[in-house]
Amino acid sequence: MQQLPMGLAEAWEFFSSPKNLAKITPSHMGFKITSEVPDKMYPGQIISYIVSPLPGIKTNWVTEITHVVEDKFFVDEQRFGPYSMWHHEHHFEENEKGVFMIDKVSYKIPFGFLGHIAQSLLIKKQLRGIFEYRVKVLEELFGK
Repeated sequence: MQQLPMGLAEAWEFFSSPKNLAKITPSHMGFKITSEVPDKMYPGQIISYIVSPLPGIKTNWVTEITHVVEDKFFVDEQRFGPYSMWHHEHHFEENEKGVFMIDKVSYKIPFGFLGHIAQSLLIKKQLRGIFEYRVKVLEELFGK
């Protein structure tokens, strides 16, 4: 969740463009889009990336934009990648201070018991760090 001092149209334009993902992803993750992407997303759009979830380990990640309601929300879901399941909702609510953004992430880790241990020791902390990084970068780009 984050409040940004910007209009809804500006927020939507920035966040609905997959080309801006690299700007808000920590550089140590080696995030790179490998598919062609238009300026605006649309339902059914497939986006492929290379990402490094752990130092020295690169993986392909393919997501589909499954829902788009302009100026309200969009959803991306993993089709191939490091998770057994990934569902990420991005919600935008205009208010007197600008736009309030809410991210809702649901995911499942593979590898049963070992995945559960990795979730406890590493993955949960890493995801929190990614979203904390985004908050910081967005404040630098758009203010508090």
